[in-house]
Amino acid sequence: MEFTGLHSVFPVNNKPSLFDSPAEWYLKARQSVQRFTISQFGLAIFSHEKPNKYVVHSYNFFIFPSTFGATDPEFTLSASSIQFLSHYGFDYNKFLKDGIPYMNELQEKSLRQYLLAGSWKVCSVLHRDIMKKAIDEVTSWIAGAKEEETMILRDLCGFQMFEVQLVLRRALQNVWTQPLGDNEVMVKKVSPQHRRLLENSPHDPCRKERILTSARGFTNLFQALVKAKKPLVGHNMLMDLLHLHDKFYKPLPESYEEFKRNIHSLFPVLIDTKALTKSVWKDHPFPRVSNLLEVYEVLCSSDLNPTDPMCPVIVLASGCSRYAVKSSPHEAGYDAFLCGSVLLKVAHLLLCKSTGGTAEADPPFSEYLGVLVKCLNQVHFTGGAVSSINFSGVDVPCRRPPLLVVHVQGWRGLSERHIYHELKTLCRFHIQRLSENQFILQSNKFKHIRLALRDYKDHPHLRISLYRRWRHSPHVSCLLRRIYRPLDLAASCSAQTCALPGDAGLERLHAVVPHGCRVMGTDAAGAAWGSWASRALLRSLAAGQSPGDGYAMRGVQGLSAAGENPTEAGCSDFIPHADEYPT
Repeated sequence: MEFTGLHSVFPVNNKPSLFDSPAEWYLKARQSVQRFTISQFGLAIFSHEKPNKYVVHSYNFFIFPSTFGATDPEFTLSASSIQFLSHYGFDYNKFLKDGIPYMNELQEKSLRQYLLAGSWKVCSVLHRDIMKKAIDEVTSWIAGAKEEETMILRDLCGFQMFEVQLVLRRALQNVWTQPLGDNEVMVKKVSPQHRRLLENSPHDPCRKERILTSARGFTNLFQALVKAKKPLVGHNMLMDLLHLHDKFYKPLPESYEEFKRNIHSLFPVLIDTKALTKSVWKDHPFPRVSNLLEVYEVLCSSDLNPTDPMCPVIVLASGCSRYAVKSSPHEAGYDAFLCGSVLLKVAHLLLCKSTGGTAEADPPFSEYLGVLVKCLNQVHFTGGAVSSINFSGVDVPCRRPPLLVVHVQGWRGLSERHIYHELKTLCRFHIQRLSENQFILQSNKFKHIRLALRDYKDHPHLRISLYRRWRHSPHVSCLLRRIYRPLDLAASCSAQTCALPGDAGLERLHAVVPHGCRVMGTDAAGAAWGSWASRALLRSLAAGQSPGDGYAMRGVQGLSAAGENPTEAGCSDFIPHADEYPT
């Protein structure tokens, strides 16, 4: 698919980030999808023909929101997206003038109620001008016409054919209309009795169901795809799925999980070729390319089975043969052809591996699906918490690079943008302010972490180190101050424990530790306790949760009553898990 834009900058801070969880990313993307629309839809149908041959029919559909009657959708254009598609030869005249209409179920319900009410309103200025001209012509003609005489209205197109007929029939009780081809309407003068007979005819071209079918436009094809329940293949297709749901099914729900359930109900088998190719990098000498055209060219030209006689033969149908001799990147029909071709070639590699290097002659597509089972319904995700969205179950956290923290020294007024431009020549990070002089860095590449730590080791103004939640999180720091400052620890504490001033100290400790935590004691009065909480306890405290009776406050070797930092006093460095973000 091609869009009029990807990520809206409105409202502020709506741009997706590596700091986002899938649900947070979804809420941001949902707002963008509601602002932008689809400009071109590509569909490639792969038909299996023996022996071991797939014939491809590839199609491009320029689509444009329905402007029928009172329906007048609004959408936004992104300047960068327009420039990008124009560079690749996108025809915006076809999109704006000849785009096929579409609507979702909510819009169709509104139009149906409008038609049942019997009223009609034309919102389009262009259509209103054409309507006025047609009414003037008919009213001038009908005054002197006899019954059964006819006249022709010409140069109509699209919904104008319906709108002219509906308006004339409602305004003049002694006329009947009939379309002639795609651009003309015949108007006939009839008696009231004849008019009633014609209105009840099942062949009336302006029956409500026919109007709704026309207004649905491309949505009729979408519904046919849903009904077919065939595997839906795309490349980096998450935004595609959001637009499919919003434009042709229903407005996107607020709930991320509901969106996943709806998509899985519509398309039970999803295959994302970006997630698929990333999964085979480790097992095959496959170059790490992510661009769809590059992946296709690698599979066609490398030695990954170029002469295997069992490899599926992909043949373009006669009407699509230009794709065989000339690449057309970012033309939706061509991209759809690439997606299906990449799927078959990678699936064949996996099938050969699973069968010891050779596959049976002309394997059925079900066998290809069998070797892809781990990748089914796994859609590539660019956020930090997971590597893919699981549309048939729970999203599984992935191992990701650790967070970095930047300490700014002697460089006043620095912002996230300044940090980004300082680092972008070396590597790319998503940046979040932690405090006045500290920033969090997040990358999805481990090599970027290593480069930043190495090259900024001795920088005069920017000190980059691993982010440690115990040390750097304002939430945890604030909580620790609440726990330790009221305790009046004695300076004579031992290496393992700190002395408290009797029962009163123990009571004060219980006052600041969440209910349910048990405090370690060394005598009957409970006068000895650990200086630092266990890692599991601190995680619970940082999340504002009560850890329960199973945890205890324990001592750490080498701590003094002054309260040294745990990461400098013998504790292991803490690297956040995939579901832990700086707060």
